[in-house]
Amino acid sequence: MSDLDRDYAAAFGGSLPFGERPALLLVDVVTAYLTPGSSLYDPRFEIALAACERLTAACRASGVPVIFTNVSYRAGGIDGGLFYRKVPALSAFLEGSAGGAFPSSLQPALGEVVVTKQYASAFFGTSLAATLTAMRIDTLLVTGFSTSGCVRASAVDALQSGFAPFVVADACGDRHAAPHDANLFDLSKKYAEVVSEAEALVLLARRR
Repeated sequence: MSDLDRDYAAAFGGSLPFGERPALLLVDVVTAYLTPGSSLYDPRFEIALAACERLTAACRASGVPVIFTNVSYRAGGIDGGLFYRKVPALSAFLEGSAGGAFPSSLQPALGEVVVTKQYASAFFGTSLAATLTAMRIDTLLVTGFSTSGCVRASAVDALQSGFAPFVVADACGDRHAAPHDANLFDLSKKYAEVVSEAEALVLLARRR
C-alpha cells in the first residue's frame, strides 16, 4: 500500500455494494470527443469507446438497462448559463451541430433512455433520478467522457441521489492521464467504487 493510500484508508475506507438492479450510464459518448480536429478530441476517448461498446453489449445481453446522455444548447448557449461561458468548447453541442450525435458504433436501441443535459452532471436539471427510481435501479455502472468533468459530476450526484456509482475506469476517457487518474483516485476514496471493465463484466455475470 502506498503512503497516499495508507493516509486515505484511515478516513475513507468504506465500500459500496453492487445492487440487485444495476443500469449502465453512458455519459456523453458522442462524436465531439471522437472526431479528429474537434476541440474536444483525444485518442484516449477512442480506447474508452471500445470498452463502452463491450459493456453495452454485455448489459443488453443480460437485460440490464442502458442509459445514454448527450448535450445540446440553444443558439448562443442561452440555456448553458455560466458553464457554457466557462468552457468555450461546449459550442460543439449547439443545436444542429454534429458534435452531440452518438457514434455509429454505439447508438441507443429502441426503448433505451436518452437524457439530454446542459450541465456537467447527468442528474442536474434532468429527469434522470426520477427515471431511475421508477425503474427501481439501485446501482449505476458509470462510463463516458470526460473522467474529470461530466463522469465525475454524474458519479457524485448518483451517490447523492441514492444510486451506488461504480465508475468503470477503462470505459472513461480524459484529455490527459493525470486528471483521469487523479479523479478516479478521489472518486474511489469518497464517492464511488472504481472498477475495471473486466471487474464490471464479472459483476454483471454474477448478477445473472
